[in-house]
Amino acid sequence: MAASLRTNRDFRLLWMSGLFAVLGTQMTALALPLLVLRETGSAVQAGAIGTVSVAAVLITMLPGGVMADRMERRRLMRLCDLGSFCVVSALVVAVWTGHVPMILVLLVAGAGAVVGSLYGPAAFGLMRSVVPAEDMGTATARLQARTATARLVGPLVGGALFGVHPVLPFLAEAVGLLLSTLCVALVRTRSQPRKKAGSAFSRAELTAGLSFLWRLPYLRTVLLVFGLGMNFSFGALTFTALTVFSDGGRSGLGGGTVVTLTSVGALCGALLAPRLRPERHTWALIVATCWFCVATALALAWIRIPLLAGLLCAACMCLSTVASIGFLSTLLVVTPDDRVGRVQSAASFLSSLVQPFGPLAGGALLTALGTRGAFGTVAAVLAVSASVVTLAPSARSAQPDSAQPAPLAPAEEEPPGAPSGAAPTAADTVGTDPIGTEAAEADAAGAGRPRP
Repeated sequence: MAASLRTNRDFRLLWMSGLFAVLGTQMTALALPLLVLRETGSAVQAGAIGTVSVAAVLITMLPGGVMADRMERRRLMRLCDLGSFCVVSALVVAVWTGHVPMILVLLVAGAGAVVGSLYGPAAFGLMRSVVPAEDMGTATARLQARTATARLVGPLVGGALFGVHPVLPFLAEAVGLLLSTLCVALVRTRSQPRKKAGSAFSRAELTAGLSFLWRLPYLRTVLLVFGLGMNFSFGALTFTALTVFSDGGRSGLGGGTVVTLTSVGALCGALLAPRLRPERHTWALIVATCWFCVATALALAWIRIPLLAGLLCAACMCLSTVASIGFLSTLLVVTPDDRVGRVQSAASFLSSLVQPFGPLAGGALLTALGTRGAFGTVAAVLAVSASVVTLAPSARSAQPDSAQPAPLAPAEEEPPGAPSGAAPTAADTVGTDPIGTEAAEADAAGAGRPRP
């Protein structure tokens, strides 16, 4: 299968396109708040960037899935890249001239989130046309490995470039977006949806993905327990660990060790996944992840060595990444072709709903109960989720009940001599990462990463 993907020209182009986009996004993820702090000196205004981004993602995620099912997906991806390039270029000019209005910074943050909501479902939909069903697990793992690597390297490079000159990380992102656009333009596969009557943003269209997920017991159980419950609990766990091992913010070394090792765990999981074939053992991997997180939370209540704590969090993230790849592969294969965008965005929406509240809950527990009480409470919540996913009959089969793998629509390619901008043919097809982001969606757009 690895050999099959190596010879798959369009998959390699999609992989490189995402690499350029994700790397640029990760560089500016650090540089943008630094720019606001440099210009205004206000931590509140710097924090507003994250608030605007999260709000924009949640508002536009479901409509983004509808658009990905209504438009030719390769064309939509190119429009997203070009739109992002225009916004980032405006910021480059502003930084270069020394006048950076706060409204422009918020526009860049909001536009990036909106574009990600459109780009992610379209990219995963196009990938389903490009990659055969039997290679989907390996392809998904390679996308996750790409994002995890960019998350490790991007902020370091972005911070270093910002130290040389504030305009450099944004200029690098603009160049990356141009390269991403070029890669997408060279993709030959078309993924044009069927023509649909009626309003694109009717309630039926916006909720079609949620309805599909709810009707299948396997998808419903895994998303509610592993997507919502575990995402919330793991967010509380990692924030509590960051606070405790950074000595309440007085030392960055311990907390930095935990965060870095957790990111390394995500990368290791993505690299291991193709060898483990997670799409064949999804339930076992989900159960193992849930119970290992319980054990980790209990252990962190007593451990005081940052390196050991980081290794435990890394192991949790490694397992969760592999399990998430297995689930996403199954989701992409069984979803009907004309609903992939809406189903993927709906799964990402559900997984993202609770993520902002995990750190808040962790901080509240730490304040009210202390270190051991906070970790113990998180362990209890994790244990409830683990018990449900272990005992629920609907979660035991990686093949959703009442759903057979949806046939992949034949991908249409432009003639070898046709220009990359040739009009699409009338074909129809389709993280990180529904359990993360960011996945899944977010993976293709550079805004997400796998989480338990």
